[in-house]
Amino acid sequence: MTMHATLPQAHAGTAPIGSGVAPTLADDIRKAGRLLPPKELEDALRTAGFARYHIHHPFHKLMNAGELTKNQMRAWALNRYCYQSAIPKKDAIILSRSEDPEFRREWRKRIADHDGEDGAPIDGGIKRWLKLAEGLDLDLEMVKSRRYALPATRYAVGAYIDLVSSSSLLVAVASSLTELFSPIAIGERVPAMLARYAYINEETLSYFTPRLHQAPRDAEHALALVTLWADTPDKQADAIEALLAKCDILWAMLDALHSAYVTPGRIPPGAFVPPEQE
Repeated sequence: MTMHATLPQAHAGTAPIGSGVAPTLADDIRKAGRLLPPKELEDALRTAGFARYHIHHPFHKLMNAGELTKNQMRAWALNRYCYQSAIPKKDAIILSRSEDPEFRREWRKRIADHDGEDGAPIDGGIKRWLKLAEGLDLDLEMVKSRRYALPATRYAVGAYIDLVSSSSLLVAVASSLTELFSPIAIGERVPAMLARYAYINEETLSYFTPRLHQAPRDAEHALALVTLWADTPDKQADAIEALLAKCDILWAMLDALHSAYVTPGRIPPGAFVPPEQE
């Protein structure tokens, strides 16, 4: 008997190995083919998104527990700047894709929130993030160059720009719904940092305070659009998958930080190397 004849028998009665991951709510919607009422879709988005939100990542848990070193905090601030600086670019892409003036007027508030406006009572979010970097004694030109961020950080940010550029407007808008959970993260992060890191003060964390009202405003606007536009089961599944994709992007950035600066501590060539531990 040839070897080819015996191979099928060796696998007789065995089942293919699956992913080991339970189907997502998007999978369930596609399989059922049932259009969810708006409230059920909203609940599905909130449930699916919060379960995958990066607030649950070990790196964030270490941060909130006061267990990160100053150098690890520096690495986080430097890498996160890549994401922060891309937000108005991402929003400009979304704005440019709509033919609706009302939508564009509302969406451009997001750009002003991050880029800032002349005569505004507070700085834009990008400038406020640089205050955090400055409070951690980072060279601001180094941070702004984005050159020394982890490769995975830069690739993740690029993936987000690609997502909003190449997908439907529904998917682009739905991907922003991580803002539904931002106030929860900020509500935990800010008190924890102030209590547990002596070198951090309220001015250092000035980025976060305006986000407590900006993020809910933006999230409610996006949520209303998504529940209106997602008028087929496939579109509703697309919206949930867009939110999960954004959660994956945020999670991937923290995975890279944890791997490079916590354990096993492998910093890729060319990425930020902290000074001797302080």
